[in-house]
Amino acid sequence: MDWDAAVTAGAMVLPAGPQLSPDEIAELVADLRRAAAEATEHAVAVTGLPVPAEAAVLVVDRASWLKACTQSASALLSGVGGEPEPAEGSWERARAKALGGQAGVVFAAIATRILGQFDPFYEPNRLLLVAPNVVGVERELAANPRDFRLWVCLHEETHRLQFGQAPWLREHLIGLIRELLDGDELKYGWRTADESGRRSIIGSPEQRAAFDAATAVMSLLEGYADVMMDRVGTEVVPTYAQIRAAFERRRSGGGWFSWVQKLFGFDLKYAQYRDGAAFCRAVIDAADVASLNQAFSAPGMLPSLDELRDPQRWLHRL
Repeated sequence: MDWDAAVTAGAMVLPAGPQLSPDEIAELVADLRRAAAEATEHAVAVTGLPVPAEAAVLVVDRASWLKACTQSASALLSGVGGEPEPAEGSWERARAKALGGQAGVVFAAIATRILGQFDPFYEPNRLLLVAPNVVGVERELAANPRDFRLWVCLHEETHRLQFGQAPWLREHLIGLIRELLDGDELKYGWRTADESGRRSIIGSPEQRAAFDAATAVMSLLEGYADVMMDRVGTEVVPTYAQIRAAFERRRSGGGWFSWVQKLFGFDLKYAQYRDGAAFCRAVIDAADVASLNQAFSAPGMLPSLDELRDPQRWLHRL
């Protein structure tokens, strides 16, 4: 993969986003940094997880996020397969550039939508807040800027607490991706639905098992963060209910982007929020947050995909 080609291709198709004056940019950057610092305290209070080591807070534009995304993807794939050999020969170099170009276009599409991201795969860990997207969405939703910015940071800070509580989680995810990519190359059109309606892949039994395990982990992480945002609630974010309702309407909206969501797999991401949140609420209702946090105590305590859809099975095992 030619990652420089990914950055170049992505930048060619990436719109800049809302235009702001220098003073507005400076105020936005300062406010997002304040929101990130404030979010840590609230996330610790509702999760019961300890404050982890500091992570860099980077307020970025879309182009900078795209470049950071290529750095993270490169680091992740290096962890999966080791440092790649440089492409030799004109055909290999052309193929590497073509793959990089494809990745860059996908990253550019995501760069117009993503609000924030905790990145555990790049060293050192970092929290990325995409300023033009935050402004664009809060204007689109007519949201209170202070509340919306804190709401975004609460989700990402919760992810930082999760990885801080489970320092083994990064390598665990890399291991699952390594299993997923092991063996025959996965083909385009790899997503299917089995008799349960569950998305899976065309591949070996080992690859399907790795895909299901990775799906369960990501669903837990995303659903947990969503539930903890709800637990913070209106005492900290006064307009929380309005933001949540408006954002859910935006997330499930139709139009041309619903087709893009399916093309790039965003619909799977939203399913992770839904399924993971249902699991976390069920565990908290039946037990408590401390019991739910046991999922981060060891790889063997993570819920399987079947347990994610039947929380009582996980509670029985716990």
